[in-house]
Amino acid sequence: MSVRLKLTLSYAGFLMIAGGLLLTVVWVFLLRYVPEEIHTEPPGRFRPGPSVPDRTALEEAFAPKAGLVMALLLVFGLLGGWLLAGSMLAPLTRITHATRRAADGSLSHRIGLEGREDEFRELADAFDTMLARLEAHDAEQQRFAANASHELRTPLAITQTLLDVARNDPDRDADELVERLHFVNTRAIDLTEALLLLSRANQRTFTRQHVDLSLVAEEAAETLLPLAEKRGLTIETSGDVAPTTGSHTLLLQMTTNLVHNAIVHNLPDRGTVWVTTGVRLRNAELTVENTGEKLTPQLISTFTEPFQRGTQRVRSDHAGVGLGLAIVKSIAQAHDGHLTLTPRAEGGLRITVRLPLDYSMGKSK
Repeated sequence: MSVRLKLTLSYAGFLMIAGGLLLTVVWVFLLRYVPEEIHTEPPGRFRPGPSVPDRTALEEAFAPKAGLVMALLLVFGLLGGWLLAGSMLAPLTRITHATRRAADGSLSHRIGLEGREDEFRELADAFDTMLARLEAHDAEQQRFAANASHELRTPLAITQTLLDVARNDPDRDADELVERLHFVNTRAIDLTEALLLLSRANQRTFTRQHVDLSLVAEEAAETLLPLAEKRGLTIETSGDVAPTTGSHTLLLQMTTNLVHNAIVHNLPDRGTVWVTTGVRLRNAELTVENTGEKLTPQLISTFTEPFQRGTQRVRSDHAGVGLGLAIVKSIAQAHDGHLTLTPRAEGGLRITVRLPLDYSMGKSK
């Protein structure tokens, strides 16, 4: 049985029950006030005759009329219930149609349900929102796959070229060839590991645990301190306890990427990186700032896109594979957080990550 038929029978059954109860009340009321029998005298001359049982006559007159009313109620209930159920389920039919189109791969279709705000309207709007996010995610994944294919093809093509040159030139310096092949291979490995890390963050396949961002920030700063000193930079860490929940490994990778990005995209000398943590607006907050060239909002809006390295920024041999901030964004989103990039007025960049606060960890401390 379809839902429409079930609703129709339910409406008709309810109407029949209501009608039966109403007729029962009327019948009980009549029986209460009508006597068992009364004597009537015919008009005109007096004719003695038998008494007339009025209640019996009432029953004989009421029963067929009640049966006719119940039959009409049944027909009316079935017809009206069928039309009413169809009208009520029309939005659900549109939602089902849109679902089937989405299952066939069409994510551009929208329900666009009109009318008043009710449960069906809320369901249709939520479904449209889901389709919009799926469409954007699908487009992003396709763009990412194309960029990843291009980035992975580059080191392979370079390796092939170097090998062809070495084969055609036996007198070429083997040490130089090995060094260049080692460099290209290392970049390819870094890119592959970054892609795997990004995929893991997007899938959210990790176990959540208590994490203090202040300790994570100190660990990341200590790990990258030699690189900062080599470039003549200073790393300053400060702030309060910032408890959250998530993967310690991923959050450490996120923080390391932020500090590494602040180091390699800094002033050539005497630059500074500030790493601060704390609790603000019911969020655990991590902020990484660095000195550097002045940046425009239009430029920094592209930094979290995969393989967007910011061509106008100071570059070095430690610039990475173009997935640093893309990984940061994915890890933050996987932890239900938010990433904000803001250019500093003095030059450089301020990056803030806000994650849900772990109240239980705060109380235990």
